[in-house]
Amino acid sequence: MTAPSAPTVPSPRSGAGLPGSPDLLRSVFRQHAAGVAVITAQDGGRPTGFTATSLNSVSADPPLLSFTIGTGASSWPAVRDSEYLGVHILGEHQKDLAGLFARSGADRFGPETGWAQGPHGVPVLGGVLAWLVCRVVARVPAGAHRVIIAEAVAGDPAGEGRPLLYHQGRFNALRD
Repeated sequence: MTAPSAPTVPSPRSGAGLPGSPDLLRSVFRQHAAGVAVITAQDGGRPTGFTATSLNSVSADPPLLSFTIGTGASSWPAVRDSEYLGVHILGEHQKDLAGLFARSGADRFGPETGWAQGPHGVPVLGGVLAWLVCRVVARVPAGAHRVIIAEAVAGDPAGEGRPLLYHQGRFNALRD
């Protein structure tokens, strides 16, 4: 009986960045499809928010999730100072909303956004597939970012439709 042969490690493609570089990480993660969420908070009585593709389920009991935010982001001061945040899962029909919340300097809570004040004063977006209001339990330093860990305290999973995805630097719909 012969031992199975070891798999061959492919050679890195040219232009993929230097080993261990930020360009290498970006190039690899462009191949990773991620769900799209909008995170919202209150900032001095005004709503603020941003598009996130780093949302993860951490634990069912207690119900914890995580996402990351850069400390240079316009929404960082509100996320840093808020006890409660909104997490909104976007549907494939919400590419424009995802783009709006991803743009720096945009009026993200204009009349076309469709939002209301939810539990704990958190801005809750309408028309999303699902939303949660979460209590922040940790802000963990990670380079120029923070990993936010939050516990779900309220929400609604009742939206209809298919999720919006982010892949290859673009918002995409899920295909069968």
